[in-house]
Amino acid sequence: MNIRSIVFALLMLVSLSAAAERIKDLATVLGVRENQLMGYGLVVGLDGSGDMTMQTPFTVQSITNMLLQMGVNMPPGSSAIMMLKNVAAVSVTASLPPFSRPGQTIDITVSSIGNAKSLRGGTLLMTPLKGADGQVYAMAQGNLLVSGAGAAAAGSKTQINHLSVGRIPGGATVERTVPTLLGQGDYIYLELNSADFTTAMRLAEVIGHNVAPGNPEVAAAMDARTVQVKAPEGSARVAFISQIENLEVDAAAGSAKVIVNARTGSVVMNQHVSLDDCAVAHGNLTVVINAENTVSQPAPLSQGQTVAVTNANIEIKADKGNLLHLKRGVDLNDVVRALNSIGATPQDMLAILQAMKAAGALRAELEVI
Repeated sequence: MNIRSIVFALLMLVSLSAAAERIKDLATVLGVRENQLMGYGLVVGLDGSGDMTMQTPFTVQSITNMLLQMGVNMPPGSSAIMMLKNVAAVSVTASLPPFSRPGQTIDITVSSIGNAKSLRGGTLLMTPLKGADGQVYAMAQGNLLVSGAGAAAAGSKTQINHLSVGRIPGGATVERTVPTLLGQGDYIYLELNSADFTTAMRLAEVIGHNVAPGNPEVAAAMDARTVQVKAPEGSARVAFISQIENLEVDAAAGSAKVIVNARTGSVVMNQHVSLDDCAVAHGNLTVVINAENTVSQPAPLSQGQTVAVTNANIEIKADKGNLLHLKRGVDLNDVVRALNSIGATPQDMLAILQAMKAAGALRAELEVI
């Protein structure tokens, strides 16, 4: 048994808690990607819920240009008095999948960029969709689907879901192909979704063991994210990629991490978070200010004036902080149970975890989003 076989056998001896994943779920082939498209268009046929043209002059300008292209000449100055409540200016976005060919259809999203109240019931006029290079890759047109409803009358308004964004399934037709290269020369490159040296090494070992057991150079990890794989040429390369993307790999366990959302107070920890010995005490300081407005009446026949008086009552209360000792090496369940035992709210956990990280007691990466 050579050294490479021994290394492969050791890599396969993972813990029972690890779950094998397909390579297609862990990595993507370099060059196989979507491309974003965007365009500007008009939605017509709205029931009086379109743009208020006095505040959105670009809608009037777009209508004027469209009519001019169709041979309709507007009288001078007519654009200033046009009231187009049934028209809305919109942005159209789509993602062009890899290997798309002319004639195929893709879904599009239509979003109002003016002050239209609703796009419900509208029809998108022919809109070219361009890529980052300025070339037209698709043409969009069709009837919008808006999953919502709304009504307003006499100052009252009710609305269900969002009315200024809609979708058109298969609403754009591909007009131009984006070349997709499956590797360069004799190699293809697999890019891990999450960079990890151990996972990259295991992926290369699995490919080499299953595809070409006698050729150790068929796959090699270039870095923590990229794995270089020697692949055949022509149509055989597609079958080769299909074979390797269905192989299963035991992905390495992620690093200990605590994610804190300071805006919402959300705290998420993975199972690898642990602690060193530390003591935590947390108490809440509450300041309550009550203002009571009263009226001071003058005595009878005193010729005094009635005066409004504000009496302010300020109260400061400090809750008793409980001192809690956390032992070294506890797991996630113990951390959560300990923080809950001292009555820590999500906002309290933000301060506690940051203080524990600063003290060196939190064995995890603390990321604030």
